Amino acid sequence: MTNKTDITKTNNTDKIEGINKRSIKQKLAEYKKKPMSFLMLILVYLSAAITVLSIGFLLVYVLIKGIPSITPELFSWEYNSDNCSMLPALINTVLMTLLSLVIAGPIGIFAAVYLVEYAKKGNRLVGIVRITAETLTGIPSIVYGLFGALFFVTALNLKLSLISGALTLSIMVLPVIMRTTEEALLAVPDSYREGSFGLGAGKLRTVFKIVLPSAVPGILSGVILAVGRIVGETAALIYTAGSVAKVPSNLLSSTRTLSVHMYLLSKEGFHTNQTYATAVILLILVVIINFASDKIAKKLAADSINCNR
Repeated sequence: MTNKTDITKTNNTDKIEGINKRSIKQKLAEYKKKPMSFLMLILVYLSAAITVLSIGFLLVYVLIKGIPSITPELFSWEYNSDNCSMLPALINTVLMTLLSLVIAGPIGIFAAVYLVEYAKKGNRLVGIVRITAETLTGIPSIVYGLFGALFFVTALNLKLSLISGALTLSIMVLPVIMRTTEEALLAVPDSYREGSFGLGAGKLRTVFKIVLPSAVPGILSGVILAVGRIVGETAALIYTAGSVAKVPSNLLSSTRTLSVHMYLLSKEGFHTNQTYATAVILLILVVIINFASDKIAKKLAADSINCNR
């Protein structure tokens, strides 16, 4: 029995190797007939390699420079010119992110629900909203900062504060959340909606019980993109949230986030090591947020599949 099993495994291995050799020969013959396809293949692999190597180089460089500079003084409760503590900026970053998502999240999701589920097909308003959202996505952050400084800080007299920065960032990430949510809702099969209607459910119940749970992974992808932009934003916050390095006592207090903290330290030129250490903490924060969001998205997707079954 053992000999027969070994012979069978050897024969299967030989067959697989023969198939692989034939497939390689066939691919080479095809590439000879179509050299442009082979050139495109090389360019694709080359682009992927350059992207991975560039990101890897940046990460390794920041980690090598920053990890040795992480000291307990950087996590002091109060900032001063000696310790250059990043703890207030870290807390401010979390507060700014949560407040911006609380403002922009519901508006963007409900706007996408209207565009996909309630607006009539071919509606001109829908086309205008989509073009506007795509246009707003490409506007530089400095423009949002100037708008926030003129409108929220000056016109509404909110001054340089946490709420001014959050409102400005919510406008900045609103198009991203809305467009990704819209695409996620469009990806939900119509059979889900038809099955819900067939069982007697109304439009509102179908949207909130069937469509939205099925689109949660796509929606969270947009939220992750929004979080990345909020955490890394600098220009807009300098004009709207200010640069006070302490935990805000209320929504009208001036704050500084980690990205602004990094910018100001690098601008001074006296605390380069602390700047790299702050960059490491910022990377860790983004990785934690992305990892947690990915886990939540997978769990909610599994739950929605089980519910639909």
